[in-house]
Amino acid sequence: MTKNPYICTIFHACKMKRFGLLLLACLLCLSGCRQAEKNAVLLHRDFYNTVWERFDYVQDVIEVSSPTTYDLSLRISFTDDYPYNDISLIFTVFDENDDPYRAKAYKFALKDADGNWNSEKVDNAYTFVLPINKQLSISDSGKYRFRIEQKMPITPVVGVKALTLTNNQIKN
Repeated sequence: MTKNPYICTIFHACKMKRFGLLLLACLLCLSGCRQAEKNAVLLHRDFYNTVWERFDYVQDVIEVSSPTTYDLSLRISFTDDYPYNDISLIFTVFDENDDPYRAKAYKFALKDADGNWNSEKVDNAYTFVLPINKQLSISDSGKYRFRIEQKMPITPVVGVKALTLTNNQIKN
């Protein structure tokens, strides 16, 4: 009995089409899983009565299971009550022994020289997305404490509504 080449071609095409659909479904599932890690919220705080005390640290412990590079940004919202043209912050990462692993001070301009906000007012708040660390590499697995503190000259600082630290990069 001889094989019909036409039937074999149709059978092969159907197998390839099913394989292609299966491959596409797998890729979509994998990209969905990786997307869950991107833009992950690492820290968040809504400030009670829009007041941020000097030693009221915004912090949390982050579990690192393999070498990871973070692209961190800070989303912070202010009300009209905020009295300054800028904000000074310190971002620190502590290792498992509670030793500072990385620390950096930041100063961000929020208003221009005339005191006008550098952001549009939406829902009674001026919101900024500020870069914190584009290439924070952590090579050893373990628990790391991420901490943000305000470093303004007069405290408490009024007019700070909310703060969120996010990772904008897919983990390695």
